Amino acid sequence: MDVATIIGILVAWGSLVLAAAIGHVDVSIIFARYEAFLLVFGGSIGATMVSFPVKTLVQGLAALRLVFGAVRLEERETIATLVSFAEKARREGLLALENEANELQDDFMRKGIQLVIDGRDTDIIRKILETEVGYVEQRFKKAESVWMTMGGYSPTLGIIGTVLGLIAMLKSLGSLGGDTSNVTGTIGVATAQAFVATFFGISLANLLWLPFAGKIRERGQQLVLLREIMIEGILAIQAGDNPRLLEEKLHAFLDPEEREIEVEAGGGVAELDTAPAS
Repeated sequence: MDVATIIGILVAWGSLVLAAAIGHVDVSIIFARYEAFLLVFGGSIGATMVSFPVKTLVQGLAALRLVFGAVRLEERETIATLVSFAEKARREGLLALENEANELQDDFMRKGIQLVIDGRDTDIIRKILETEVGYVEQRFKKAESVWMTMGGYSPTLGIIGTVLGLIAMLKSLGSLGGDTSNVTGTIGVATAQAFVATFFGISLANLLWLPFAGKIRERGQQLVLLREIMIEGILAIQAGDNPRLLEEKLHAFLDPEEREIEVEAGGGVAELDTAPAS
């Protein structure tokens, strides 16, 4: 489970409740207005379903595992593997990589190494792998757009709920007839209740849906970066590049902080046992 997501949600909603309590706002009144929540939540889901085909909606829903699940993208282990493959290929030839390729857990890297072993042209290998990366990127963008759309609809549904509440308030005022003794109190309570829908719309959008979209986008960027490292490493292996030069080349994809860790570790990616959790 992704700790940052869980803690972030708790901090965001906890801060909201705490601020309301400090401001002497009765939080129970807000969360007791379940009809306002139902309008915003259900309306946002319905509008989003109209906006996308079923396949895209399923991708967006499935992407929640990337939001709440701990995703481990092992850039440094990937570099270490590619460097070791380059060393073996220079010593024993490309065909010697076949057994190692079959044992790879990552389908993308296994496919790339197998294309090299099969003797495919460099341009063809690059085109095949980059096309696959492009499709992966598109899938992430579609999943992100589902939650971005939810984040756009929620505040609007909140305004609709507020308008409905104000309509109900005005109707109740009309039923008072000539009795104006409690008009001010009635208006105050009814207006406050009407704005609960706006509260839910803005809160759900900015504390859940849009952050979900941001996390999905970040996961996609991390995966694309990992795939780019693999592509460059695979093509360098095919070209017979020097393993040490390949290592330096692939380190350029890492953040400066991670490069410093490599140096402090004693100059070898393979010496590192673990990669940071993404």
